[in-house]
Amino acid sequence: MSQTVEVLKQNLGPSVKRWRLVNRVKQEALALDLGVSQSMISRWESGRTEPEGRERSRLVRIVLARPSTAADKALLELVSASADRVHLVCDLTHRLLAVSPARAREWHAPVSALKGTSLWSFASDGIQEAEHRLDAAGWFEPHAPDIVFQTERADFTAMTIPESRVKITRVPLSDGSYARLVRAVEVAAA
Repeated sequence: MSQTVEVLKQNLGPSVKRWRLVNRVKQEALALDLGVSQSMISRWESGRTEPEGRERSRLVRIVLARPSTAADKALLELVSASADRVHLVCDLTHRLLAVSPARAREWHAPVSALKGTSLWSFASDGIQEAEHRLDAAGWFEPHAPDIVFQTERADFTAMTIPESRVKITRVPLSDGSYARLVRAVEVAAA
């Protein structure tokens, strides 16, 4: 199974639950829309079972980050113009939405080649470990805390991930989906 599919499998249920809570959609209403039982929605959200086929595709479309309003586009512009090492990805799929020039300088591939594609294949061990701890850290709750973690250097053909402390912030988009703001955190000299 690819790493991207594994992340999607791990995070889809909690992402659906968060989407429902933010958009005030009851499990019963979502179940009716998908043609499944309310208990099936509950099992998906808790991770006891995984949605398959058509239901899985529909759920992914529901929670996929789609920055389309003027406010969302302003966020993309702010990230793209930032002097900081920062980028914005879809919270569920890690699909690149925007990147600052400072972050893009760490990459070997042009931004145009990466925009709209999942960056998960470039995740270092530290990034993967942090991803697997998101649920326990409260990431999928309505008011998630920022998460700070350490990552080691990882060299890929398309980019280099420098050794650094990373801060991720969950950012709600206008349609109830979420993006993830990824920033390098400067460590103060002792």
